[in-house]
Formats: sequence, C-alpha cells, structure tokens
Amino acid sequence: MRTIIVVWCALTLTDSASAAIEQGRPPARHKLWTEYRHKVFNGESAARSVASGGIDTALNYPHEWGQGAGGFAKRVGSAFGQHVVAGTIEVGVGMLRHEDLHYHRSNEHGTWPRLKYAVKSTFIVPRTNKSGKTLATGRIVGNMSAGLISRSWQPASAAGVGAGLASGGIALAGDVGLHVAHEFWPQKRHHNGKA
Repeated sequence: MRTIIVVWCALTLTDSASAAIEQGRPPARHKLWTEYRHKVFNGESAARSVASGGIDTALNYPHEWGQGAGGFAKRVGSAFGQHVVAGTIEVGVGMLRHEDLHYHRSNEHGTWPRLKYAVKSTFIVPRTNKSGKTLATGRIVGNMSAGLISRSWQPASAAGVGAGLASGGIALAGDVGLHVAHEFWPQKRHHNGKA
C-alpha cells in the first residue's frame, strides 16, 4: 500500500513538472529556493510542529511512542517531517502551476465577509502568470500527500491510508486557521502610520 502512495505522489509531481516544461517556463532556481525556505523553515512551522507534538502527546497518539520527553520528541519530529514534505510539494507544484500561495489580507469589512475570504483563500489563490484565480493545487496536494507519506515512518497503529488522509485534512484545516488568524491579527504599523 505504501508503494501505491509513493507512486501516486510521484505521478502527481511528474505531471505538474511536465506541464511546466511543455510551457517552456521552468521556475527560476533562486526564486524557488527562496520560496521553499520561507515556506518550510520559519517560526510558524516550528510552532505548529511543537503544538502538534504536544497535542498528540497529551492524547498519547500513536501510543507506541509513549508519553514523556521521548514520545514528545518523536511526535514533534514527525510533525516537522510532515511539514517539510508538505512544503516541498506545495512550493514545487505551486510554482509549476503559477499559484500565488501567499496569504493576502482582504479589503472586506465586517467579520463574516472577512472570515469567508480567509477560508476561501486557502483553496482558491491568485495566479502569478496572468490575472485571475485558480485552485490551490499545491497546497491541497502537498498536505494530502504529506499526510499519506508520513505514514511510512509512523508505527502500525497510525500507518493506514485513512489516518494519512485524516492527517492531511487536519493540516489543511490548520492552514484555514492560520489564514483566519492572518486576516484578523492586527497589522504592524510603521512609524509613518502605514501598515
């Protein structure tokens, strides 16, 4: 089963790469590396990994890793590994498909319109090569693939496809939560009064 998952992920990436090559516009290495570093190695990813490790330790999931410092460390490492896989796929697919995966605050007023915008922006993103919007394929495929791939290092009780899909769905829900937080968190003000 794990072989099927890995093959599925490889085919997804290969399909996106071949589409970019056919267009004759492979992403610039420098821009790709900068984008990757920004997405994968930041304080937010560390905080998410520690929070995930803490929650899973409190729930003792998976139970084979036990509780205490050792179990917590394994869970944080697993969460960060899943984040690295998700970020790698998300940035790669997003760049090849010309998806702007950065969150852009809305110009909406009122709680409900801003909340709807934040949720929608998780799944529908601006294009980088022309006007308009597109499905956030990189984000969706990245999170779901990482949930499935991470099953390869999980113990038996957490290694099923269902657990992988659930993990990917939880990661997507986390992205929704982060977008809502970015939308409503007060903006930093510069000395001249502008954001």
